[in-house]
Amino acid sequence: MLPEATTETAVDDLYRVSVDGSTDYAIYMLDRNGYLSSWNAGAQRLKDCDEKECSDAHFSHFYLAEDRERGQPKLELDIATREGRFENEGWRVREDGERYWAHVIIDAIRDRNGALHGFAMISRDLTERKRAKDDLRRSEEQFRLLVQGVTDYAIYMLDPEGNVSSWNVGAQRIKGYSPDEIIGRHFSRFYTEEDRAQGLPARALKIAADEGRFEHEGWRLRKDGTRFWASVIIDPIRAEDGTHIGFAKVTRDVSEKRAAQEALIQAQKMEALGQLTGGMAHDFNNLLTVVLASLEMARKRALNGNDVVGLIDNAIQGAQRGAALTHRLLAFSRRQELSFESVDVNDLVRGMADLLQRAVGPETNIQTQFPLSLPKVKTDPNQFESALLNLCVNARDAMPGGGTITISAERTIVAKRSSHDDVAAGEYVCLCVKDEGEGMDDKTLASATEPFFTTKGVGKGTGLGLPMVQGLMAQSGGKLVLKSRKGEGTTAELWLPLFEAEQPAATETSPLYPATELDDQPLTVLAVDDDGLVLMNTILMLEDLGHETAQASSGMEALRYLEGGFVPDVVVTDHAMPGMNGSELAEKIRQQFPRIPIILATGYAELPAGADPDVLRLPKPFSQSQLTSALRQAVRKTPALQDN
Repeated sequence: MLPEATTETAVDDLYRVSVDGSTDYAIYMLDRNGYLSSWNAGAQRLKDCDEKECSDAHFSHFYLAEDRERGQPKLELDIATREGRFENEGWRVREDGERYWAHVIIDAIRDRNGALHGFAMISRDLTERKRAKDDLRRSEEQFRLLVQGVTDYAIYMLDPEGNVSSWNVGAQRIKGYSPDEIIGRHFSRFYTEEDRAQGLPARALKIAADEGRFEHEGWRLRKDGTRFWASVIIDPIRAEDGTHIGFAKVTRDVSEKRAAQEALIQAQKMEALGQLTGGMAHDFNNLLTVVLASLEMARKRALNGNDVVGLIDNAIQGAQRGAALTHRLLAFSRRQELSFESVDVNDLVRGMADLLQRAVGPETNIQTQFPLSLPKVKTDPNQFESALLNLCVNARDAMPGGGTITISAERTIVAKRSSHDDVAAGEYVCLCVKDEGEGMDDKTLASATEPFFTTKGVGKGTGLGLPMVQGLMAQSGGKLVLKSRKGEGTTAELWLPLFEAEQPAATETSPLYPATELDDQPLTVLAVDDDGLVLMNTILMLEDLGHETAQASSGMEALRYLEGGFVPDVVVTDHAMPGMNGSELAEKIRQQFPRIPIILATGYAELPAGADPDVLRLPKPFSQSQLTSALRQAVRKTPALQDN
């Protein structure tokens, strides 16, 4: 074992080698008055002076002149003497006068008796770190000033629970709250009462946290309770380790933009309405010309005792064409009464094959491409046949020199988030009608479903075919998609939702009431309509069927009949009447005279909210056979009549 003195000497030598070899730290000794007595290689590099230049120099030589003037070096030694250590950061100078930012530690060195021998001083150059911190602080300050200075956007922070933790000038201007009034409060106070009741604030934070962003437009509230239309973005804020620490929220008042958009939409609606009424007037004038001319000639011939059956048939055909045009208009406006059923697309197209081929002519070939099986869809089969026929005729017209029309179908699924945002998520059958024609440019394609827009010649199209198809698809819960490029033909896609198995198909149900001997018995019918001509024709059809009739020109007049003691077997009423419409009249009759069946004559599927959905409906315009069927159904649904 080495002597203790030898061991201490070895340790001292090792320590000296370590200190002298360190170049990242300036380590040097000071005597009791602050003069340098030794320094290492790191001090030589940091201070940029060699041993000869720095020998016997006072350590204050490396301080700024202003620091020396106010006695900073002496103060640091006094603190180290008194407290045993001094530590701080500050500017120092090298031998050439260049400044650097230093981290300085001064330790007092004492002997075993506590007498002060001098000081050990360690200094490190942190200029680069300080510059980076200063740059970061300057950037943060600039960002803070930027955020605070923005007045067009409300920019603020939320904690993870949704409480406001910061507030800029834009937020104060838009929402009306000062920082003291809102910081610490929950952001849901900016939402309307109905949105809060539906849980929109919590849902917005959840979507932002789960998906990385929430974007929305909707009504928000100012401090004074007024509403404004807001564009909102919420982003989650996470720490470096991924911990969720809050949300950044940006809100902009876009009320003026929304008002401008609504004004533009309204102008576009008015323009479309002008096109609609102009085209409708043209078509109806043609049809009325046929009806009026035929009836006028029939009247003259009847007075002379001549045969008028042909002219009357001509008038009936003109009127039927008018009714078909009305149906197209209603389909376009999505107000046509539809009868949804379970439809097998394969069977329907197969059953129409001959009709479709005759409609397109011998120069056009129709091919079908169907899988072995397809699920049934929900649609009105009659209107769907009309839509398919319309698309095939359009495809034929797009190929004046002939060609092939391909009808195909496939089952497809629309996910919750997909490119088909205009239809609900679920399963569909997509039926395609594809032609080999010239196709459409972007402008024509964009206008193809507008009412009365047509590229066909005069008298060859009403411009209501595609709007009718679009209306049918919308009412069915599907959609019409047109795809076309100039020179590449056109494909029309009909997206049809699958028929739900638990919903009974209309074609598969048995009649609710079996046929009875009352079907053809004479009835007493009260007819109600505010249009005198319609009322007269309804009365004539009823009397021709052998029924006794009474008539009223308004709902109030009909009620006076009933309250006066007149009790008919059936009431047939128009729906669209001034003062009291047919639904309101039906409700009053149900309340006061629950045994009287009611037939509502209307061409619309959408009745007012609260109207009885079970009331019998008679589509207008109606024929005598349709009226007879409605009366029979009314009798069957009223046990009181069968008990008499």
